[in-house]
Amino acid sequence: LLGQILDQWFESEPLKATLATDAVIGAMASPHTPGSGYVLLHHVMGELEGRRGAWGYVAGGMGALSQAIACAAAARGAHIFTEKAVCHVLLGKDGRAQGVVLQDGTEVRSKLVLSNASPQITFLELTPQEELPKDFVQRIQQVDTRSPVTKINVAVDRLPSFLAAPNTRDGQPLPHHQCSIHLNCEGTHLLHQAFTEATYGHPSSRPMIELCIPSALDPGLAPQGCHVVSLFTQYTPSVLAGGRPWDEQARNAYADTVFDCIEAYAPGFKASVIGRDILTPPDLERIFGLPGGNIFHGGMSLDQLYFARPAPSYSGYRSPIPGLYLCGSGAHPGGGVMGAAGRNAAQVALKDFRQL
Repeated sequence: LLGQILDQWFESEPLKATLATDAVIGAMASPHTPGSGYVLLHHVMGELEGRRGAWGYVAGGMGALSQAIACAAAARGAHIFTEKAVCHVLLGKDGRAQGVVLQDGTEVRSKLVLSNASPQITFLELTPQEELPKDFVQRIQQVDTRSPVTKINVAVDRLPSFLAAPNTRDGQPLPHHQCSIHLNCEGTHLLHQAFTEATYGHPSSRPMIELCIPSALDPGLAPQGCHVVSLFTQYTPSVLAGGRPWDEQARNAYADTVFDCIEAYAPGFKASVIGRDILTPPDLERIFGLPGGNIFHGGMSLDQLYFARPAPSYSGYRSPIPGLYLCGSGAHPGGGVMGAAGRNAAQVALKDFRQL
């Protein structure tokens, strides 16, 4: 349990709660859930430019990272097609992957196929079921993909001014504006209460909020004087109590709750909002193909990690279909913007390719 680990090392409840947020981020779990300690480890074990446990903003926004990868691939001869949805994986008579079929019927032939989609989409939607072992299909169907995350993107006409650290008269970003700001995280008991509400199908009445202002470091993301605010919030269940859908009324009601919470820390925030985009778990699934809205393509619990990710005996990026590989967050070592799964999968695929 993460709570026990934090209690061993720290006395300050706000500090413990701040650290606990990285143990439950993207997870339908509380700091008291067994295995939550690993999620914290997963988020702090890496490094950025030699600084251990550090995170950073991508200059130009997250899309710039995709563009950088695309440019690197194109420089080595890769052809990239967008807005070309894949219908299914093409198999030869020998059962090997031979390419993909697009929704318009176009066949793209290749000796290997690497899928960055989730295991659910890759194996339950894009691969002929009769070609997969039944126990493997059952395992993929049973992967826990519950997600507590609602992402809210906000445009504001001025920087938030927090009661704890008011803005200066010139309105320039202060050091805390350039960091990750945690709200409703004064104690681990608040995170547990927020989690408990969601387990009964109710969005948290006092949600955990991670607030970032990337334009404070990258002014090109917004017009002068304005900013973009990224709100990573939880806990919101995928299905509301009583089977109610996440309609516009439910979306806006939850967003209003989040904004009311921020207003208590930074009076005037609500008046500064000039636009907002609310993405609940079903929205994240529909738009980005995240199963259940899970940013990791599946829970980061101990039964779904290492040799068991995405399924026992298939953690090495190869799949039951020869020539078909999994290289996304649903593969070992899991989610996060680090590229480890893709790099490892590429090495395995190259090894197999040289033996063809």
